[in-house]
Amino acid sequence: MTLGYDAVMLLGFGGPEGTAEVVPFLERVTAGRGIPRERLIEVGEHYFTMGGVSPINAQNRTLRDALDNALQGLLGETVPVVLANRNSAPFVAEVLTELATQGRRRILAVATSAYSGYSGCRQYREDLAAAQQGCDVEVVIHKLPPYFDLPGFAAAIAALLVAALPADLDISADTTRLVFTTHSVPLSLARSAGTAGDAYVAQHRAVAAAVSAALAAATGVSKPWDLVFQSRSGPPQVPWLEPDVNDALVDLGHQGITAVVLVPIGFLSDHMEVIWDLDTQAMQTAQAHGMRLIRTPTVGVHPRFVNDLAGRIADALRQGPVPTSIGDPCHGDCCLNPRNQAPVVPSCHVESQVMEA
Repeated sequence: MTLGYDAVMLLGFGGPEGTAEVVPFLERVTAGRGIPRERLIEVGEHYFTMGGVSPINAQNRTLRDALDNALQGLLGETVPVVLANRNSAPFVAEVLTELATQGRRRILAVATSAYSGYSGCRQYREDLAAAQQGCDVEVVIHKLPPYFDLPGFAAAIAALLVAALPADLDISADTTRLVFTTHSVPLSLARSAGTAGDAYVAQHRAVAAAVSAALAAATGVSKPWDLVFQSRSGPPQVPWLEPDVNDALVDLGHQGITAVVLVPIGFLSDHMEVIWDLDTQAMQTAQAHGMRLIRTPTVGVHPRFVNDLAGRIADALRQGPVPTSIGDPCHGDCCLNPRNQAPVVPSCHVESQVMEA
């Protein structure tokens, strides 16, 4: 079979692998924002408490291997799946140069973010374009569009949710609330996300609704749900998506809620922003207000998710480099850079199954 791409590049945020890497990593993440080194050391404390090692790199390597295995089964041949990071080694430019040296000049990039938005989609396209411009040979790079709509994505979240429910929890009780959480972003970025704008929130709400429906099908209980946000940063005068998960928990406690099932739908793995912001800070908030908090796992390498994502990647590999049209999830004018307009690589058009709304 002749495929349209020579390799798959899995794009990760990156993270430190030791204490000496923490501050340089944070300096790359916050470059251009004028944050003092002393503040970065303070922010990095939760990394230092874990020996300076972020779990995200190992988790992404596990996802890379799972996708590699699934693609071999679907295609009947080997297409290299390599990991490249924005903020830590192996960096995108280095990985692209290595692929080009191997003679692999047609690259399909897949972000470890399922949703539209600047930091989770367009910024990776900028990273790829910068690496492409710095490459000594001509390479073709396209990015897989956001894949929040994969049926297996919501199905995997729902399966993990059902499995995480304690036997002594009455999910049907009015005092038990279902809460979905994702990364907060500035309102300006949320409004510019996607072709028509506001796609970031709309896509999360679509996934939350699908997971809620699957929960109802599995348990016979239809629960009202909330979408809340976490991990905001930046100056306080800049408006971000709200409510913050901790503020929402305080409000729920005042409403008489005694148990919260917290479902992180905005992340693929249990990395630092999940285990610190939710398992530590949100847990403390819930306990301080007399509530039980059950945090469900992220999708990770759940077979339903991996198989569906591998299926979409395989579709793109077979179809070859066909850039998206204006009507598709990504084009040159969506999810704009808030500081300056940088070149981006195109997204590819993929004909495949999507989640029912």
